[in-house]
Amino acid sequence: MTIAPDNAQQGASHRYRAMRDFVQSMDDTLPGKFEVTKEGIVHDMMAPVGPHELTTLHLRKRLEKMMPDEIVAHTGEPDVEDESEAIMRRPDVMVIALADMEVPGSFDPRTLIAAVEVVSRSNPDNDWVSKARDYPLMGIPVYAIFDPRTGTGAVLTDIHSTPDGPRYATRKDFVYGEDVTIGDWTISTNGLPRYE
Repeated sequence: MTIAPDNAQQGASHRYRAMRDFVQSMDDTLPGKFEVTKEGIVHDMMAPVGPHELTTLHLRKRLEKMMPDEIVAHTGEPDVEDESEAIMRRPDVMVIALADMEVPGSFDPRTLIAAVEVVSRSNPDNDWVSKARDYPLMGIPVYAIFDPRTGTGAVLTDIHSTPDGPRYATRKDFVYGEDVTIGDWTISTNGLPRYE
């Protein structure tokens, strides 16, 4: 038996595909990063160099020193996509097994061990609010946030059900200079750059 989606579901699916196609067509056309959220398209005008990128590099290298060879701290493409939730994101750092990267198209968010974001100076709510909502919806078990504006951050874990959908139950705040645990690995935050 075939069950056709109702018009509202068809409309939402069509809307999401149109936004996803637009975002993919904008890659390398305009500066910054485009993502699809529950509210629509987000354009993050992050600086291509400087404290944001340097923080991302430090975090990737520090994590990979601690991890086994079959797990990586990946930066870059492809996106992480959950079509059923109509969300497509590209975390600054994705902790993922090499075997789970061998897929055509976007990564399955449920294969990520953790997502790490460096807060953008231009749109901090995207990292602190929108992604803290979207990542548990996508099933990403650990979300770490590093904020060069304030020299602070948080690690969010323990997805649980709420009336508004899945949310992280545990939040561990930290300040730069402290060690922070992301998944199974503890890294130093000493010397991470700050925005001026």
